[in-house]
Amino acid sequence: MTLKTAHAAALALILATTALAGPVRAAGASDTEQERAARWQEIAKSIFGDRTIEKTDSLVKIDAPARALDAALVPITLTMPQGDQIKAVSLVIDDNPAPYAARFEFGPAADPAELKLRVRVNNYTDMHAVVETQDGKLYEAKQFVKASGGCSAPMGMSDEEAMKGMGDMRMKFAETQPGKPVEATLMIRHPNFSGMQMNQVTRDYTPARYIDKLTVSAGDKKVFTMTGDISIASNPVINFAFKPDGKPLQVAASDNAGGSWQHSFTPPSPTN
Repeated sequence: MTLKTAHAAALALILATTALAGPVRAAGASDTEQERAARWQEIAKSIFGDRTIEKTDSLVKIDAPARALDAALVPITLTMPQGDQIKAVSLVIDDNPAPYAARFEFGPAADPAELKLRVRVNNYTDMHAVVETQDGKLYEAKQFVKASGGCSAPMGMSDEEAMKGMGDMRMKFAETQPGKPVEATLMIRHPNFSGMQMNQVTRDYTPARYIDKLTVSAGDKKVFTMTGDISIASNPVINFAFKPDGKPLQVAASDNAGGSWQHSFTPPSPTN
């Protein structure tokens, strides 16, 4: 199932459950562990179908604040110590309007040991990281986060100001060593409007406009492809590692409104 299809299916599920049309209602501060678990089972089925998802405490871990300081900018770290076994990782924020936040599919130039990003969290919720291993199996880890209103939080500026310089990119590299992966931080200027934010001047809701695909390559080898949705925070920042081959990093981004941008970055030479 594609992320966009899962988005629609999961959103339909939320509308149904929040109306108490079924046995599972939207998660929140007062939900029991059993209710959250039942909700996850329905969301997982809408995204992954009937595939078995086993629990793991070694293949992937989620590091998130127990209580978010800013629900619109919640820092998430996904740790995958056995990165060579990981084909892809999906981040699901169970109680967000579109729970399927992002999927990262790794290529031969990736070092998936650690991945960092910032997300919106709309309610007290479980988060799930689901990894797909190279042999096609699925494993999941869970983290509970206390936050509220992240998807509808205003940006504190007009829509026009938020969209200035849209698609501009910057990249920072950590110090490099010969034969070692390079740590990089990619920053993209984009409002990632969720569709739930109200324009403070017109009092109308700003239409959703978000980066839905991001590809990073080292030379002709893919580092990762990300498919994203409205849960990715505005002005996305993604920390990742890659295996350098002396060639520039190529970044290509596109959004759901047809915008597309490309940029090339030259990593520093390794130090002895």
